[in-house]
Amino acid sequence: MSAGPRPASGSAAGELRHVLSHLVTPLLMCIGMGLAYLGAFHAPEPHDLRVDVVGSGARAQVLAQTLQDKGDGALSVRTVADRDIAVTHLRKQQSYGAYVPGGSPELMVASASSDTSATVVQKIFTDVAAEQGAPLGVTDVAPTADGDPTGQGIFFLLVAVSIGSYASVAVIGGAGAVLALRIRAALAIGTSFLVSVIGAAFAGPVFGLVDHGLGGLWAMAWLYSAGVLLIGVGLHTFLKRWTTFGVMLLFVMLNFTSSGGIFRPELQPGFFGSLHSFWNGAGFVEGVRSHVYFGGHALGGHLLVLALWFVAGLVSVGSAGLAEARRRHGAAEKASGAAAVRSADGADEEAEEEMEEAVGV
Repeated sequence: MSAGPRPASGSAAGELRHVLSHLVTPLLMCIGMGLAYLGAFHAPEPHDLRVDVVGSGARAQVLAQTLQDKGDGALSVRTVADRDIAVTHLRKQQSYGAYVPGGSPELMVASASSDTSATVVQKIFTDVAAEQGAPLGVTDVAPTADGDPTGQGIFFLLVAVSIGSYASVAVIGGAGAVLALRIRAALAIGTSFLVSVIGAAFAGPVFGLVDHGLGGLWAMAWLYSAGVLLIGVGLHTFLKRWTTFGVMLLFVMLNFTSSGGIFRPELQPGFFGSLHSFWNGAGFVEGVRSHVYFGGHALGGHLLVLALWFVAGLVSVGSAGLAEARRRHGAAEKASGAAAVRSADGADEEAEEEMEEAVGV
């Protein structure tokens, strides 16, 4: 009994090669995600983590030097004259812990800067206080909002906004490939507005990640999302089916891992710490922290990072426009040349027929 027609072996082999070639992309994503996430997060260790010891006497100096020596590069310990200076450093993110020695030792932290850094500092100085035979009191001078007790909600907001942005690149670049580039760019801007509104809704009324400054958060979310979308739409002209891998490399693998949302650069390998200074995810996370929790200190630098990535998006779209114009021009010249050849062939045939008629053939 016949099982029905079967595809030709050559056709089946071709289809198999086609599938295998497309499997390269998810396998590269697997390798890239493993290298990025495990490389950045699997073994966080402090290096040059700035902490202050409050006091100007010999006791404070000796304690600071002892911690510096025992840390072997893990800590960068300084002494400050009084508690107010230490609080100022914490609120300007110039240090991540301030220890006040004495009969009732106190540790001051700013958990809004980084909950994981605050935890590391607290562990270190709990041991210091224990050696002195006293319990450690902890004061948080910059706590997070009630809706974000770990301070990591901003990072997960970054994840949501990023996914909404780079996933839209595939739709605009793929389904919208037949549209003019200016329309695709307009779709990118419009989509970034919607993504940022959704992000602001998550941050405010839905989950209460922030209790003030929601308008500024929305503006940074829009600037961030617009940069991602414009870069992705521009890259699609050049990368085609590799665009998904390209945007994931830029805005997931390198972006999330260097954002400082889970571990600040002082707890990460140097490569990811260096990216933190200019990558757009770090610009968003640190910009929101600065705006919401630290009175706008250093906000201008974070906004500049986001603005430069937006400009990079405009450059990407502009480059794509030039490339597509050249392709259209080349295609038009090719079509014109083919038409000219057909016309010349037709003219030769007509001339031959006229000659035949003239000689009476």
